[in-house]
Amino acid sequence: MKRRDALKLGMSALTGLYLSPLLGHSYILSAPAFKGVFEPTWDSLSKYQVPDWFRDAKFGMWAHWGPQCEPEAGDWYARGMYQEDSWQYKIHLKKYGHPSKFGFKDVINVWKADKWDPDELVNLYKDSGAKYFMAMANHHDNLDLYNSKYQPNWNSTKMGPKKDIIAGWEKATRKAGLPFAVSVHAAHAWNWFDTSKGADKKGTLAGVPYDGVLTKADGAGTWWEGLDPQELYAQNHPLSEKESGNSSVHSQWDWGDGASIPTADYCEKFHDRTIDLIDKYNPDLVYFDDTALPLWPISDAGLRIAAHLYNKSLEKNKTVQTVVTGKILDKQQRKAMVWDIEKGQSNSIEPLPWQTDTCIGEWHYNRDVYNDKRYKTAKTVIHTLIDVVSKNGNLMLNIPVRGDGSIDELERQIVNEVGVWMKLNSKSIYGTRPWKIFGEGPQQESAGALTAQGFNEGKGKPYTSEDIRFAQKDKILYATVMAWPESGTAIIKSLGKQSPYHTATIKEIKLVSTGQKLKFKQHSSTLEVYFPDQKPEVPYANALEIIS
Repeated sequence: MKRRDALKLGMSALTGLYLSPLLGHSYILSAPAFKGVFEPTWDSLSKYQVPDWFRDAKFGMWAHWGPQCEPEAGDWYARGMYQEDSWQYKIHLKKYGHPSKFGFKDVINVWKADKWDPDELVNLYKDSGAKYFMAMANHHDNLDLYNSKYQPNWNSTKMGPKKDIIAGWEKATRKAGLPFAVSVHAAHAWNWFDTSKGADKKGTLAGVPYDGVLTKADGAGTWWEGLDPQELYAQNHPLSEKESGNSSVHSQWDWGDGASIPTADYCEKFHDRTIDLIDKYNPDLVYFDDTALPLWPISDAGLRIAAHLYNKSLEKNKTVQTVVTGKILDKQQRKAMVWDIEKGQSNSIEPLPWQTDTCIGEWHYNRDVYNDKRYKTAKTVIHTLIDVVSKNGNLMLNIPVRGDGSIDELERQIVNEVGVWMKLNSKSIYGTRPWKIFGEGPQQESAGALTAQGFNEGKGKPYTSEDIRFAQKDKILYATVMAWPESGTAIIKSLGKQSPYHTATIKEIKLVSTGQKLKFKQHSSTLEVYFPDQKPEVPYANALEIIS
């Protein structure tokens, strides 16, 4: 019996029965796609060890780029364009027309990516200090950005650019000598795209359904004749119990709170699409935009994908050299994969490696952010990186890509400035491990608590010269003073002679960016470090090399 049929019938003796705590319904756990040491269970996946390349890399860059960037109107465009009176709906009316006549499938059709140069962008990011690169393989809009065997019509080789986007990114990344990562978001199309099934409640087209209800039979005489829009929108099913809205779609992210539950066929198709992606492009890291793993806990598809990836890497490398990330993990799940915190940071040293993902603008390109100059500064990026590294984490930074495949000059300036700091100070970042404490100073006292996926970035006070972050490597302690001390003296409380953390005698202190030896005085309760008169090129984060 095929596992698809077993899931449908609710019968199997393979790995037992899973009772969903959310639904009270039974689902069958089936066999792994790739046989090996790892089985598709949390207990088995908990044997995973994070590879050193990821722990050493610390800093990656991401192209969260697809057809939703074509209108240059920000995040979740393919959902928002179907929400009457929303700002994206209004943009859509003006730019393309009514969503009953010009839907998201048609946005895909006009997306050409004609200025996309993956080699140039990947090399730019590498030069700025990124040690791995990630490309989006699909989003909640359900279009695969690769030559997808199981999404054969609605993928970027057949639609829009008619290019294998992931193949282009992978080739450029391998050529640059960087590990290659992919992000996978499509598991949620089932509920996320429900707005496409709606209709205006007022106006001349009130009650006229949006194009999310269209089927293959409706395509006669159109550019999409012979194609089934439901393979993209996946809305030929009852909607969730709650009326569609951003609050309900968030509350139902883990398939609870009255969410419409995907069919076994939907889950298996997602599984097969993702296995196809892994087998074709051999990513070193797979990022999932899901609570734990995709479709958990209503399906074991995500568990089988993770087991497949680990087993495949283990067979090839003798140790697992791949990474899987997920969000909102419990203690056991954090052993099985890398915990990803979206737009936020842990407030303590985590015992296991983790990653924060954030962006300098919005996830999808928004021209208003450019026009209003609302990008994160290089200073903010560097401060985030240093703080995350001090707590055993990595930073994955998205640089929003325009619809045509280029980045704007303001983004390029930020990337270049990050690169300047990294060239001067990267020895205090790469290959480091947390020290006994992550740091000191008033900023952490004001830091916000994590909520849901993360979302606590920017909630604390700005960093000052009183804020210090620590890391260590090869018996060298790095203490980064997070602003230039205008008094000329940095005071580090944790490195006094009577400190319980650092008992060895300090012999030498250097400013990492210049190599200059600095004078210092170690008192019983503080260490005073005397900074030079001349500031380095980027003085907003000043790494000190402390040798004992």
